[in-house]
Amino acid sequence: MIHVRRAGPLDARPVAELLNGIIAQGGTTALTDPVDAKTIARWMARDARATWHVAEDARGALLGFQWIEPHPDLGARVAQIATFARIGHTGLGIGSALFRATVNAARAAGYDWINAEIRADNPGGLAYYQSRGFEDYGRLHRVRMGDGTRVDKVLKRYDF
Repeated sequence: MIHVRRAGPLDARPVAELLNGIIAQGGTTALTDPVDAKTIARWMARDARATWHVAEDARGALLGFQWIEPHPDLGARVAQIATFARIGHTGLGIGSALFRATVNAARAAGYDWINAEIRADNPGGLAYYQSRGFEDYGRLHRVRMGDGTRVDKVLKRYDF
């Protein structure tokens, strides 16, 4: 059973640990440097309209998380989304459960649509957003990652 709830400051440490595992594996996130709980807590608090959700198993173990916040370039009516599931736990419904909560929160916060920027070399991420109803609308070419790697990103949008 997957339980989804709003995330808070006490979730920063387990969120950072889960994210650091994904960053260390590489290839699916634009993030290339490890993060700590203080960084996650700052991200959670950087905008009043940011909404974070965590997915947990029946014992309360973190399975994944998702957040939205106003897109820095597309304006306050567009939410930028990020989704992460624990390594080895994809395909179990975690992302679906998180997205249901996120869509409700995005509507309540007054967003018009949700923007996703997915690495073009991340087939799992591309399939995830496509299966949620996101549609391609553009591409960013040779985006420089923190470690100097350059990758294309596929731009997808979800309209309410």
